[in-house]
Amino acid sequence: MTWKTQATLALLAVAALAGGASAQETVKIGIPVGLSGANSVVAPSVVQSSELAAEEINAAGGILGRQIELIVADDGSGAQGAQRAFDSLVFQSEVDVLISMETSAARNAGLPIVNRGRTPYIYTSFYEGRSCSPWMYVNAWVPEQQVAPIVDHFMAEFEAKTFYLIGSDYAFGRGMLEFTRAYVEANGGTVLGEDYLPMDGSDWTAIISNLRAAAPDALITSTAGGAPNVTLTKQLRAAGVDIPYGNLAVDEGTAKAMGADATGIFIAASYLTSIDSAENKAFLSAMEAKFGADLKTPNDLSVPQYEAIYAYKAAAEAAGSTDAEAVIDALDDVAVTGPRGVIQMNKQRHAPLTMYLGQVLADGSVEVISTFENVDPGEQCPQFSG
Repeated sequence: MTWKTQATLALLAVAALAGGASAQETVKIGIPVGLSGANSVVAPSVVQSSELAAEEINAAGGILGRQIELIVADDGSGAQGAQRAFDSLVFQSEVDVLISMETSAARNAGLPIVNRGRTPYIYTSFYEGRSCSPWMYVNAWVPEQQVAPIVDHFMAEFEAKTFYLIGSDYAFGRGMLEFTRAYVEANGGTVLGEDYLPMDGSDWTAIISNLRAAAPDALITSTAGGAPNVTLTKQLRAAGVDIPYGNLAVDEGTAKAMGADATGIFIAASYLTSIDSAENKAFLSAMEAKFGADLKTPNDLSVPQYEAIYAYKAAAEAAGSTDAEAVIDALDDVAVTGPRGVIQMNKQRHAPLTMYLGQVLADGSVEVISTFENVDPGEQCPQFSG
């Protein structure tokens, strides 16, 4: 079955069962994700990392002696699809937990259903920050962890004083660039222009014309992960834009899919395949062994997904139960050592993260320029401080 075929399904159940356990004996993990729409470029890698985590955990005895069952639902990368996907997973499939990366539009649409269903939810996508729920934890980066490395580098290395901002017109695009504008201006820079295109838009011609007319020293973009990154970058290259370009939304997998167009882009990420650790090497080896030629490049969206499934396992075992409230109480106490290092969601239900400033090379790999250890996520959900 191709990913295109999968994307047409309202609900795709992926059973990751090692011992033939019945449905009543499984731990059901719901994964609402954009198999279609903007996130369709990155969703396959997220599903793959989920499958590996489930397979490994099941082979080691499961969670509290129960096997994991993955249930994947296409959220269409947007609000309307997310409402259907979340509702199906929470109230029809009655999953024990939701674990997934999604667009902010999908997350915001799904959260009321999470709250109504009182279902634990680990959000694994980098995002614009300050989304809070009694039932949600986040193990990916926020602007406080990601923007400074790029802006500081442009100001120091390229003497950039003027910036232009381009984004997708929804919560993530606007939220990230609002933070970026404030950071640029607080550090003595000037934003010459800020333009947005709808999430499903693909013609950036007018915006690129505005960019060229403004003639900034540097460009920073924040688009919906996946397809908009591809179309915007391709059109920037075709227009001959060659100023320093920082992309706040591109992951390593999407960068490789872009080919030559991605060369030179600056990114800041909490995961790169080049991380030199035993845990990352073991993870990459296991992914290659499981998926072979079908492997999608592990990236800053799929690796948090892998680690979050282990975090749920740790929380359930610490609580001695998959009871929703018990798991929620335990999630900020457990730490998981994975491809990104030690991750603990104990800072207002977010996680301090080591961040890497990198630049995409011609072969799609990312050269690490600087490393920033244990960057604090800042004030996100102060109601969960204690």
